[in-house]
Amino acid sequence: MALEGTFEDGVVHVTGDARQRYHDARGYGYPLEGNEIALAPVEAAHLLYRGDLEAVVDDGRRLGFRGFVASEPGVDFGVRFLVYADLRQRGFYLSPASEPWLADPPEADFAVFPRGKGPGDGEVEYALCVIGERTDVAGEDLEDGVLAVVDEESEITYLEVSRPEIAGSSAVDLPTGVEADLLTDRVILWEPPFELYERAFYGQPLEGREYDEPTLQCSLLEAAYLAEEGVIDLDPDVALERGREVEGDRFDRRLAVYTELRERGVVPKTGYKFGADFRTYADVDSVDDLGHSELLVRVLPADHVFEPRNLALDVRLSHGVRKTMVFALVEKAGIEWRSLQRLTP
Repeated sequence: MALEGTFEDGVVHVTGDARQRYHDARGYGYPLEGNEIALAPVEAAHLLYRGDLEAVVDDGRRLGFRGFVASEPGVDFGVRFLVYADLRQRGFYLSPASEPWLADPPEADFAVFPRGKGPGDGEVEYALCVIGERTDVAGEDLEDGVLAVVDEESEITYLEVSRPEIAGSSAVDLPTGVEADLLTDRVILWEPPFELYERAFYGQPLEGREYDEPTLQCSLLEAAYLAEEGVIDLDPDVALERGREVEGDRFDRRLAVYTELRERGVVPKTGYKFGADFRTYADVDSVDDLGHSELLVRVLPADHVFEPRNLALDVRLSHGVRKTMVFALVEKAGIEWRSLQRLTP
């Protein structure tokens, strides 16, 4: 016999043998007294959709799936239901990431449990946030977990968000006092040590690929860093000021990220052809034996707000060139790193 529920105070109450039938067997809702359970609106809608729940009574109205969904019982109900139903179809149990469904819920919309496990097993596979494609996302809100983006045709893209460990083995001892001349938006290094390019991968040889002792063309970022380190005989303030003239405040953000990457043993090079600020190499032994870069890094202010469409573009591009997309969110206190990758649950 199919059961009915009653919509009260934002949840759907179901009595009868609801606990055994829905919660214990399939992970829906949370237990109340006896065999009664409470269902979140998306859980009740899914049971209505499957025909496992006959109706929900709301203020005297007896609603089936169509009527219940049309009433939009909850914030962002439409996109949340689509994601809930999709993950249930993929074999996952999930519940709202809030009490009393979970004793210690993550900061998300849903807690998704590993296949074969449910809310009582104490293990969460994904902390999942759900948005529509027109809902902007603040950089500071990109927390570890999964972002499910529902587009205008109800297709779902899952993006895994994490805080990457960025480290490499490319740090080398640097020389001092290399002669350098500042041009409009780059710096020429005259007679630098061979290793500065070959081992540390600074600049590009003026002579192209045919050189014995390369004359290096360096970007303003490279030059500002090398000047601050005392490697070249250029006043660091002059290099910094020229960078600000060319790029404004963006130069300071990019220089902060460039400096931290170098300090972590990672070589940053321009990511222009990929539409990013940098591409990076973690382990450079020799420019002649250079592997593929691993990361694409986009440098942004900490208060940046993302459009989901742009996130999807960045992640799709990085995936297509076999790299991981990383966002460096820069504030006065330091840099927050976030990586995004496509996920197939």
